[in-house]
Amino acid sequence: MQKTIYKALHKLLFKHIDNSGLILFRVVFGFLIALEGFGAIATGWVKKTLIEPQFTFNFIGFEFLQPLEGNGMYFYFMCLGILGVGVMLGYKYRLSMFCFAVMWSGVYLMQKSSYNNHYYLMLLLSWGMVFLPANKWFSIDAKQQPSTASRSMPRWVLYALILQVWIVYTYGAIAKIYPAWLDATVTGLLMSGKKEYWLIGSFLQQQWVHYTIAYVGIFFDALIIPLLLYKRTRFIAFCLSIVFHIFNALVFQIGIFPFMSLSFAFFFFSSKTLQRRFFPKKEHYDLAEIKVPPYSKVIGGVLCLYFIIQIALPVRHLGIKDDVLWTEEGHRLSWRMMLRSKTGYTTIYTLDKKTKEKSKYNIKGMLTKKQQRTVGTKPDVIWQLAQRIKQIQARKGIDVAVFADTKVSVNGGPYFRLINDTVDLGKQKWTPFKHHSWILPAPKNYAALPEKN
Repeated sequence: MQKTIYKALHKLLFKHIDNSGLILFRVVFGFLIALEGFGAIATGWVKKTLIEPQFTFNFIGFEFLQPLEGNGMYFYFMCLGILGVGVMLGYKYRLSMFCFAVMWSGVYLMQKSSYNNHYYLMLLLSWGMVFLPANKWFSIDAKQQPSTASRSMPRWVLYALILQVWIVYTYGAIAKIYPAWLDATVTGLLMSGKKEYWLIGSFLQQQWVHYTIAYVGIFFDALIIPLLLYKRTRFIAFCLSIVFHIFNALVFQIGIFPFMSLSFAFFFFSSKTLQRRFFPKKEHYDLAEIKVPPYSKVIGGVLCLYFIIQIALPVRHLGIKDDVLWTEEGHRLSWRMMLRSKTGYTTIYTLDKKTKEKSKYNIKGMLTKKQQRTVGTKPDVIWQLAQRIKQIQARKGIDVAVFADTKVSVNGGPYFRLINDTVDLGKQKWTPFKHHSWILPAPKNYAALPEKN
């Protein structure tokens, strides 16, 4: 019985299939990450996010990661762009991909003020691509070492990539099923900032457009992968994907993410079709050999562990007290994409424990405008700011308590106090998978909105 199970698993995971889809994805992915590296410099993102701030709000536990001094981050992102070109061309592929993954991990973990889900997806894909045989064809590596060239790959590679994409879209759909999204409040607020867009600005203010965006968003995220998997609906699904992602690229201006999402289509179309259209000189692989490597159990174990984590992380907020929409605890790494409009403001007070003198702390002098907006709504960032202020004062020989007066509005609703302003945040510990009692409970009517006209 056990042998029968192993045989079936080996056939399922280690049967070799044509690798045209993976090769094409490598080329496009390399181009896009190169564009991300060079584009971040050209658009001023590096300057605004990593050079102008006195410090960055890193992911908690990675305090040692701070931007390089001076113009160092320009050179850092130039390296990222060059490594992306190396990936695209398949030149010293594994080294290029590994170095990019390490450096992008540093960028991702050193700052949270510019958090986007596609940064996280790039992180996962970068590390995954390090271990995939994406340079076995149409690459400088394969040309320089013909003995390493191959027209095939094990089937688990395809399954792993499709499952990763499926997880992203599925959780994106599930997260949108809540009142303020379903009644188009969120999409209306998102579109209100697009009034000045040329040609389509006024069109985006129509209520029926808000409802269309809201429900198309849910159904697209929930159904696009099944539709792409089913041969009869694949072409229609791909056409819908083009419209959906180009709309997002134009309206939301979210960088390379829409184009990266479109490139996932390579995993769904017939490898024979891809080979014929993009690699006419390449002979299509259809030998269906089953090649079980000696480390097959390691591959199976790592894949199982990885996907258990990927499935569990987005629902961790269910085990944390209160509403994630209010507390933000469990929000990141959960594919909760463009779910809400949140505004707020924070005033910091310090209390000299020796003199008992309480005073307002000037945070505007130490934060950029973008960081101030982040501090206005994110409890973990407010806690980090309190820790930094306490350290700054300690270096001056002053022992202070740090208090935060924060008021937040969710989806255009009334402002409510988010943080208990009587708690010394400087003394609090951060625990990533537990609720923090100094975050006040979500008010029953915190998302109540004015009646629509």
